[in-house]
Amino acid sequence: MTTESAAIEAQNLTKRFGDVLAVDAVDFDVRRAEVFGFLGPNGAGKTTTINMLIGLARPTAGIIRFFGRDVTRDVKMAQHLMGVVPDESNLYPELNGFENLCFCAALYGMRRRQREASAKDLLARFGLADAAGRPFAAYSKGMKRKLAIAAGIIHEPPILFLDEPTTGIDVASARHIRQMLADLNRAGTTIFLTTHYIEEAERLCDRIAFLVDGRLARLDTLANLVRDVEDRHVVELAISRGEADLSARLEGAFPEGRFERVSDSVLRMRTARPTHLAPLVRFLEEHGVGVIEARVIRPSLEEVFVAITGIELERMRKEKERGGHPS
Repeated sequence: MTTESAAIEAQNLTKRFGDVLAVDAVDFDVRRAEVFGFLGPNGAGKTTTINMLIGLARPTAGIIRFFGRDVTRDVKMAQHLMGVVPDESNLYPELNGFENLCFCAALYGMRRRQREASAKDLLARFGLADAAGRPFAAYSKGMKRKLAIAAGIIHEPPILFLDEPTTGIDVASARHIRQMLADLNRAGTTIFLTTHYIEEAERLCDRIAFLVDGRLARLDTLANLVRDVEDRHVVELAISRGEADLSARLEGAFPEGRFERVSDSVLRMRTARPTHLAPLVRFLEEHGVGVIEARVIRPSLEEVFVAITGIELERMRKEKERGGHPS
């Protein structure tokens, strides 16, 4: 059944590579003008799903619709509706920024005057006007990501697909890119986003889907996802330095809690129900550890991710840093 408000619909979307089931009967819809986060560990099937949606892979089974129109047999006929920014740049290193944008615009059939005007406008908007005549190969990583996004939207598509938009770039560039994406979304662009950075999904996404082993494990709003772990109470304590095995001692004294030594001066306690802090503070002080501050930590999307996938975020980030790419 077609969802009237949906920009993208996937029904029973399945992809096999020989005996390997990479994507297993996935169903979801992406609403018009929302930022839709698609999260999962390496090998979950994220990039395979995107490749089916953008026409780089043919589904083994299932239906794909854009704005209610069935494009399953020929996604390429709907390419004017989408912009695509892959995790690895697909622009030409020998061309400069202006030439790259004009070339991409020409592929979408834009006339010369229009594509040159659009290229100049995007270079200015993305803070790249001074680098317009510089070869793309000479751009920094952050500049390359900005130009790739500009190339993806030069034909003003209503849908933008982004695979890991801020991986491997500096903090300032990542912040600028997130702001640009928020601005695009406010202007009405539907954004389909994969990311390894949970904090990025929290800042940008209206709804989030978790893909695990090719299956859709959960799809919901951030508020509803976080509500699932609200029964896990977390308190962070700023402490004076204490003994190395402090966490083990605490778990022996307070078996209802799980303790983590975040650093020499920070201790984190997780419990299933609210806990009185006075006995804990007294215990620490009796063992020569002063408590400087205690604060309650609100549940995060990271906790939801770990609860659903069983995978620690730090491990996933390290996999990405070693050069592994999400599939």
